[in-house]
Amino acid sequence: MHELLSFTLLGLTSFFTLINPLGVMPIFMTMTGELQEQERKRTAKKAVFVSFIILMVFAFTGQLLFKFFGISVNSLKIVGGVIFFLMGQDMLQARLVKTKISEKEVRTYVNDISITPLAIPMICGPGAITNAIVLMEKANTIDMKVILVIAVAVICFLTYIILLNSSKLIRALGDTGNDVLMRLMGLIVMVIAVEFFVSGLKPIVQDILHI
Repeated sequence: MHELLSFTLLGLTSFFTLINPLGVMPIFMTMTGELQEQERKRTAKKAVFVSFIILMVFAFTGQLLFKFFGISVNSLKIVGGVIFFLMGQDMLQARLVKTKISEKEVRTYVNDISITPLAIPMICGPGAITNAIVLMEKANTIDMKVILVIAVAVICFLTYIILLNSSKLIRALGDTGNDVLMRLMGLIVMVIAVEFFVSGLKPIVQDILHI
């Protein structure tokens, strides 16, 4: 019983930290600022649902997929870092948000941003994917596997609730506040991108140089 409780706490705390819904929220606010409440809700729902499915796929088949395609977690970090950096650069220059979105473009826009970059790599990033694979390896009983699935579902649901409440902040900040927040978060995202890139590149370089 103690082992199950410890594993539950580990799953909840690690996924909350790695997914970091509070960190995703400003970016979600920025990218959905021009959308109606219903479309913003649909975007959050789809992004979180896609993230949950991806985490489950990697949790149960991650090791096999990585071996089959010859992919390493470090490569995933490098790609995530590049995506983060480009996105942060657009945010820093206030180019991330479409100033005008016609009704015909809304559906396409929602589908695009809910998958990339919100689901991947913002919510479901290299850290969360790696955590899902590692914890599933540790889950040596059916009970622990079920607990892991529930833990991911709970954190995804909390992320959804936090993203929905971001609309209140959007209204409170106004256009100027959102613009300032977008530029500030752009800088932070670029710093995170560099950390991702370096942490992924360092082991590869060390392996090449046999350090």
